[in-house]
Amino acid sequence: MYIRIRHLREDKDLTQTQMAQYLQCSQRIYSNYERGEVDIPTHILIKIADFHDTSTDYLLNRTNRKDRYPVDE
Repeated sequence: MYIRIRHLREDKDLTQTQMAQYLQCSQRIYSNYERGEVDIPTHILIKIADFHDTSTDYLLNRTNRKDRYPVDE
């Protein structure tokens, strides 16, 4: 999971600090997420998926499909 989060960030040419600001956490905490040193809280995982327009299943390595699931309205 952690490598996908890093690659998605790097694909957008963002720094860890920029992602941390979006997630309202410190750069150090975000760095720990990317290195897999701490579990990512569910609400943060959802925010990361939303930001990158992907699914949490993709971030969790449950699928290789990057596209977001359709939202039922």
